[in-house]
Amino acid sequence: MNWNKWIRQFHRWMSILFTATVIANFAAMSKGQPPAWITYSPLLPLFLLLFSGLYLFVLPYTSKWRGSGHVADGQHAVAATPE
Repeated sequence: MNWNKWIRQFHRWMSILFTATVIANFAAMSKGQPPAWITYSPLLPLFLLLFSGLYLFVLPYTSKWRGSGHVADGQHAVAATPE
């Protein structure tokens, strides 16, 4: 598996983990004041999602900047033709 696919897979799993921690946080809040570690548990996956998401967002622009002319997952970029 190449680097870009690994980052994309990591981003998907982090989104699942983030969603689960937010649901657990709301479930714990419904039973009263939760401990601090439950309250702050979504922050680590959130920051990891931030960095992997920024990388995935910038990836098509950097491939164009390098002059390769294609997006990282193998699809060719389509340029708009002036009419």
